[in-house]
Amino acid sequence: MSRPYNPTRSWLHLHLLCWEIEVSGEQTKQKDLSPAWNETLVFNVADPSQLPHRTIDVSVYHDRGRASSVGGGGGNHRNFLGRVRLSGVTVAPSAAEAVAQRFPLEKRGLFSHIRGDIALRVYALPDAFPSSTSPAETAPAPVVDFPIDPFPSVGEPAPVDAKEPKKKKKSSASVAPEEPRVFYSIPASGDGGGEAVNQMSQAAAGATPPPVAVASVAHTRAEPPPPVAVASVAHARAEPPPPAAVVHIRPPMPLGRPGPDFGIVETAPPLAGRLGYRSGDKIASTYDLVEQMRYLYANVVKARDLPTMDLTGSLDPYVEVKLGNYKGTTKHLEKNSNPVWQQVFAFSKDRIQSSQLEVVVKDKDLVKDDFVGRLVFDLTDVPLRVPPDSPLAPQWYRLEDKKGDKIPKGELMLAIWMGTQADEAFPDAWHSDAHSASGQDALANTRSKVYFSPKLVYLRVQVIEAQDLVPADKSRPPNVALKVQLGHQLRRTRAAAGSANPTWGEELMFVASDPFDEPLVITVEDRVAANKDEPIGRLVLPVSTAFPRLDHYKVVESRWYNLAKPSASAEEAGGGEKKDKFSSKIHLRLYLEMGYHVLDESTHYSSDLQPASKHLRKPSIGILELGILSARNLIPMKAKDGRTTDAYCVAKYGPKWVRTRTLLDTLTPQWNEQYTWEVFDPCTVITVAVFDNCHVVGSKDDVKDQRIGKVRIRLSTLEADRVYTHLYPLLVLQPSGLKKTGELHLAVRFTCTAWVNMVALYGKPLLPKMHYVQPISVLHMDYLRHQAMMIVATRLARAEPPLRREVVEYMLDVDLHMWSLRRSKANFRRITSLLSGIGAIGKWFDGIRNWKNPVTTILVHVLFLILVCYPELVLPTIFLYLFMIGVWNYRFRPRHPPHMDTKLSHAESAHPDELDEEFDTFPSTKTADMVRMRYDRLRSVAGRVQTVVGDLATQGERAQAILSWRDPRATAVIIILSLIVAVFLYVTPFQVVVVLIGMFLLRHPRFRRKMPSVPFNFYRRLSAKSDMLL
Repeated sequence: MSRPYNPTRSWLHLHLLCWEIEVSGEQTKQKDLSPAWNETLVFNVADPSQLPHRTIDVSVYHDRGRASSVGGGGGNHRNFLGRVRLSGVTVAPSAAEAVAQRFPLEKRGLFSHIRGDIALRVYALPDAFPSSTSPAETAPAPVVDFPIDPFPSVGEPAPVDAKEPKKKKKSSASVAPEEPRVFYSIPASGDGGGEAVNQMSQAAAGATPPPVAVASVAHTRAEPPPPVAVASVAHARAEPPPPAAVVHIRPPMPLGRPGPDFGIVETAPPLAGRLGYRSGDKIASTYDLVEQMRYLYANVVKARDLPTMDLTGSLDPYVEVKLGNYKGTTKHLEKNSNPVWQQVFAFSKDRIQSSQLEVVVKDKDLVKDDFVGRLVFDLTDVPLRVPPDSPLAPQWYRLEDKKGDKIPKGELMLAIWMGTQADEAFPDAWHSDAHSASGQDALANTRSKVYFSPKLVYLRVQVIEAQDLVPADKSRPPNVALKVQLGHQLRRTRAAAGSANPTWGEELMFVASDPFDEPLVITVEDRVAANKDEPIGRLVLPVSTAFPRLDHYKVVESRWYNLAKPSASAEEAGGGEKKDKFSSKIHLRLYLEMGYHVLDESTHYSSDLQPASKHLRKPSIGILELGILSARNLIPMKAKDGRTTDAYCVAKYGPKWVRTRTLLDTLTPQWNEQYTWEVFDPCTVITVAVFDNCHVVGSKDDVKDQRIGKVRIRLSTLEADRVYTHLYPLLVLQPSGLKKTGELHLAVRFTCTAWVNMVALYGKPLLPKMHYVQPISVLHMDYLRHQAMMIVATRLARAEPPLRREVVEYMLDVDLHMWSLRRSKANFRRITSLLSGIGAIGKWFDGIRNWKNPVTTILVHVLFLILVCYPELVLPTIFLYLFMIGVWNYRFRPRHPPHMDTKLSHAESAHPDELDEEFDTFPSTKTADMVRMRYDRLRSVAGRVQTVVGDLATQGERAQAILSWRDPRATAVIIILSLIVAVFLYVTPFQVVVVLIGMFLLRHPRFRRKMPSVPFNFYRRLSAKSDMLL
């Protein structure tokens, strides 16, 4: 390594983290800048399925005092030279596939000048020892007893507290390879500790550890023994590493976070968009965030001059496309000798079972379909098409009979080519993955589609007054109210009694959707009895007649409309312009609020913040690309029907929704589909969810697609131009508890195209200007948000194929506003976590006052005096301190996007009854006793909240009572002391006052008593209004 610390010896420290286990092994190389160890370390992995979630740390140190280090105090006699972190996913499945790779040593800090690299071979073995080792190496390995730390430190692993025999100094060429050292891990807690101790004792006695029936890391076997992770340390050298050796390693999981079952795992798939991609199949296309999937495409266009097969002279032709065991069929066209199909078939190259593609034309018949003709194509002659090439032109082919001879009549136009999922024919093609879909409707439900939410606008209706109303019963004064309805949205005004010319002056807001085909129906009703209203006038207005308003400066003129009779039709009541004998009128002001953004999802993870008007929208700042790669370990959702899962993904960002194709009857679907969105604000969230399609095998229309899991990614947490590839756990909260339903493999990249605009957005309001100039109340906003969600769900459910209501509601979190004791606990813990920072500052200050660390206390005294003498340094010191904290925390920055935290959500510790209450319908369908019990529990929780709120109000009222003369003696004392303090501060320099106060607060504990202070006692004795409550 360049410019080392004049080393006389260097040694390797290998650090493997598995659960809470820390093990290490070392071998010292003296006076060698390019040491070669050639040492093999063997680690027993108890749970092979958790190996991809683990991290292997390899640290290199300079040993300045080896003798003292072995004795236990070596921590102060070594210098850190570098470290390499390897993710468990990089472990080769076998020794044959493992190659020695060089990894650059990570520096400790920003200003470290250490350089170098280390060569490692890391692989897994199904047996206890490598099969390629010598007989000497296969002898029972000595078991080393390590002090197990339940909370290991990643940065400074503890050295082995064991004595090593002295060895003679030999050359590196003559040193024989040592025995592999086997480490058996003891769990920090749980019932498995005794079993691990037994394994260690058996190993010490020469026995073989009992095999564990678990799956191998690389593949699945019937009953394999636990694999062994072998780390072979080859050598290290001092030259700078080559650029191609740079790898991105996932950092170890911090303590206190969710376990590996509920955490995300970084992966390294072969994507063209990743750095260092050197495969030969990289193509010039935008599909660089997904793995390329080859497909055989067959475009059946049309046929002509087909021979008739029936005695009647008619022909009902259709085409079968066969490839091995897969068969796709077009729809049959009745009595047509020149049919046109325009249908594309796609066969996955991974599932091709034949070397020939057969295209057969048949005649539909009641008993048995007749053979018309066929074509056979050899797959070796099929051309390859790669976008952006133009589509392959279809050609006419003369049909052949079963013997291969040309028939006199009948030609078929089609095109056959090999392509990828980037082909424009891919979304609408019939896929071999969906060959078991029953019927054309079911097949349409399996295709990938892109949807757009309808354009939503707030409609504001100002009801001013009415004139010349004619009630049905003229013997009593009318009690008139207005009912306004837009679609399923219904609002009412207050009742105006005692006049035929009522005045309301109220504003009503609705959510309208483009193309505004639903009319606004206004009905004037007279309250004739309790719960009985009689209509006395009606008006139907098209929403398109409302004036579009872009800002609050524009004043919209009001208009008078003629009311029609309640029995009038919609045409007669429409417009309000026709005059007849019924001359009642109503004064209204209608306008569309184009300056607002209609919220259809929660503001906490909204994906769109743009106003409704395109003229007010800001230019885009970047592009978001999402690659939906695959899923694994999905649970079978149709186990009762003898099937597994028919999975598809839905992603939503802004108004754009995407739906992948449905892969039938598989627990490991591979979609490899890529989508792109324009980004207008970085502080937005993209939502991706996985569903089980229940409409592909003859299910009823009222069956709902089942939820599998959901992932949210906030764009502000992503680095620009970096490809993030992770396995996200799919978590579903059910009445029975939290359940992991699988893992979703995603690739995400955010590309910024306008850095200045993006940085400027952080200083601008989150929502458009109208939300702040004319704000909408919180309760009203929640109502409008719910109505917008219903409109979006209804509109997308009418698409073809439909994006069903249950899917849209799950993506938009329609039930987020419902009561949940679990979420209430989570929010309370969030507040206490925030306040814990203030408590930590108070604890630190209390330690300074009590001189727990005299050196720190003296430094604080000195700093305090310097700031008092030079007050102009106060603000620079504060901001410099913030700068240093930010720079220090940079090394601990998150390496992957945040994911749903099960501990923060209280999902793992929630009581089953709390979850049952959370999933209860509204209104409740539970028994009276159950509702009473939950009501009593809610009362107890509310009582605690009530007590806390009362205590806060009491403290505030005591502050108000200082000068209110509620307690005359206390107020008299305060005003007299205020006069004395004012005179004292006038004659005393301000710096002297600050020094006196600071020294009084920081005085030594010897001059302080444990009783409460005088100001505290005085404040506690002030009166509050709590004694005035009933």
